[in-house]
Amino acid sequence: MEVKVRNVSSHPLPQIQTIHAAGVDIMAYLREPIVLKSGQRALIPTGLFMEIPVGFEVQIRPRSGLAFKHGITVLNSPGTIDADYRGEVKVLLINFGSDDFEIKNGERIAQMILSKHEIIEWKPVEILSESGRGTGGYGSTGK
Repeated sequence: MEVKVRNVSSHPLPQIQTIHAAGVDIMAYLREPIVLKSGQRALIPTGLFMEIPVGFEVQIRPRSGLAFKHGITVLNSPGTIDADYRGEVKVLLINFGSDDFEIKNGERIAQMILSKHEIIEWKPVEILSESGRGTGGYGSTGK
């Protein structure tokens, strides 16, 4: 699938790290490093602007290594970028770790996935069909 992208950073375009990877890593585009203190959040620019095809979205997700090793994650995960957005892709990171974390220019900070979606056409009804689960909510299926 072809997606038009404008890259104002000096970094390469996002790319997969392994042959069967679903997401591509995206990098921070910073004039100077940013230190995220424990509990602090920051909006990190990437220098990427995209024209996402209609019927698709881009999802921004955490990188597992940053989350596991440092407690760094995407706060609104997954973040959604809609097909009609033309601004810069920015990543909302938060530090859930106990130590400060320095984000440097060019550091891989998140993953990006192109995902197809359907447009919802709501159909108002008075009664829904029965199911085996019924109205069982949180915790209703066991531990």
